[in-house]
Amino acid sequence: MGQQNRITEPCDLLDDNGHIPNQGYATKPYWRYNRKRIKAAWHRIKEWDYYYILAPDRGYGVTFTIADLGYIGLSAVCWLDFQKKTFTQLDSLSILPMGKTKLPPTSEAGTSAFQDKKLKLNFDVSKGVRLLSFEAPGFLDNKGKQGLDGKILLSEDTECDSMVIATSWKENRKAFYYNRKINCMPAEGRVIIGDQKYDFTPNTSFGGLDWGRGNWTYKNRWCWSSASGLLDGEPFGWNLGYGFSDRSVASENMLFYKGQAHKLDEVTFGFDENDYLKPWTFTSSDDRFEMTFSPLLDRDSNTDFKLVRSVQHQVFGHFTGKAVLDDGTELLVADFLGFAEDVLNWW
Repeated sequence: MGQQNRITEPCDLLDDNGHIPNQGYATKPYWRYNRKRIKAAWHRIKEWDYYYILAPDRGYGVTFTIADLGYIGLSAVCWLDFQKKTFTQLDSLSILPMGKTKLPPTSEAGTSAFQDKKLKLNFDVSKGVRLLSFEAPGFLDNKGKQGLDGKILLSEDTECDSMVIATSWKENRKAFYYNRKINCMPAEGRVIIGDQKYDFTPNTSFGGLDWGRGNWTYKNRWCWSSASGLLDGEPFGWNLGYGFSDRSVASENMLFYKGQAHKLDEVTFGFDENDYLKPWTFTSSDDRFEMTFSPLLDRDSNTDFKLVRSVQHQVFGHFTGKAVLDDGTELLVADFLGFAEDVLNWW
């Protein structure tokens, strides 16, 4: 990949022409996002907040999504059962939200919310505390239990590093991808499904955030992997991704260990497109991330609303291999819970 451009000072994301004057990556959310500066039609603007929380010691997890994609809005909750290797998802769609979801312009504060008869989601963010509140009366798990609700508190050390990237597309420099990923947030709370209670405790349960704002081109395919947990008692995780926008200025590949980011070059995912439950391989151009991935379940979906289409495979499982920090320290990883995905979107 060559030299990656690191941003180290606050700056505006877009100039008056809708271009990113300072493309690259950062470990803090230095770019200031202003939706009004986007030079694109309303249906091209994509904004979302996505959280995952995993409890590897208990064999379950949950994900939440609030997304405003211009001509369609998608909010969802998905319950993951790693012991039974099943997932149960409830989606709620809204037509032509066009920014009316009013997702915050910063990942550091504000409230993201969605509510209808089936689903209510509320993400309150302030001073390193992320409180996720949720009610899903229409949720039905694989045991036939009705209803899901609860609260989960994610504790974010605002001094810790995160992955932040801002890049554009070669074919349209006004199209851009601004994204922040936060790993390794201790999770405390409870999910109630029917009469069953599922606890998340901060000494073993961890969450991650995928916060995105952008003006996207219509068709894109990407690969993404994330994991958060403890390695020999220390917070450890990673964010890996590629496949869309011009990444010549930076990759979004980072390790996180004890709150510090360790930048990687290019990482390639190897998987069987005909069977996502077969083992995957991960290899890096700098020999600093070499893993095998043993899938447990494929959270797959194939939606077709004609104008908006999506083919998704978010695969959860265990990683085994090595990760090398910036100073050359080699970390050995065994059966570390995380996920990897292959997604193709027309949106």
